[in-house]
Amino acid sequence: MDFKEAAKLGSCLSKDYAEDLFRLLATYESISASEAGSRVNIHIKTTQDFLEDLYGLGILDREEVYEGKRPYFRYRLKVKQLSIEINLEPFSQNEPVTDTRLKLKIREKKNIGARFTTSRSNDYISNVVIWTGEGRNRTERKINLSMPQGKFLFHLPFPTAEPLSISEIMKNAEIDEVNIPEIIDIVNVLIEFGVIESP
Repeated sequence: MDFKEAAKLGSCLSKDYAEDLFRLLATYESISASEAGSRVNIHIKTTQDFLEDLYGLGILDREEVYEGKRPYFRYRLKVKQLSIEINLEPFSQNEPVTDTRLKLKIREKKNIGARFTTSRSNDYISNVVIWTGEGRNRTERKINLSMPQGKFLFHLPFPTAEPLSISEIMKNAEIDEVNIPEIIDIVNVLIEFGVIESP
């Protein structure tokens, strides 16, 4: 099951009426949206959407039947048990970080107006506040940092200083190589927001 399917199933399961509808589905050989909705006392459209979502996820079968000339669907359970298994591997750093990326020289950009909040111990940055938009549409975006990211940004060269490579900053900050993906991630984010530059 991919993440979007799991999210859809999670949304279905979180409904107040989900347990009652599943009980009906498990009890009846087949059931229509109008029958299920009237039993659970919810609107037929709400019931129909719920059943269609489960059908789309492969949890239900459906059969089109006719009452006079009007067609409608009857639903039945295909499974007796639900389990959610999500592969998180695609979210990880798929490509190894190249030496070229680690050699990228960076520094804080001049006059960007971002606020770096230093920790109480004064040896790492705890968060970065960035303002986006103009005038009344100006909004504040606060990014809380992991400890390795905070140590990295604490050693980020100032706008007037010579830029250093990512690997040099990591060395100065005594950051382990296992943290490279999250360092690259925050560098990418701050370059995108114009807080970091690579002159």
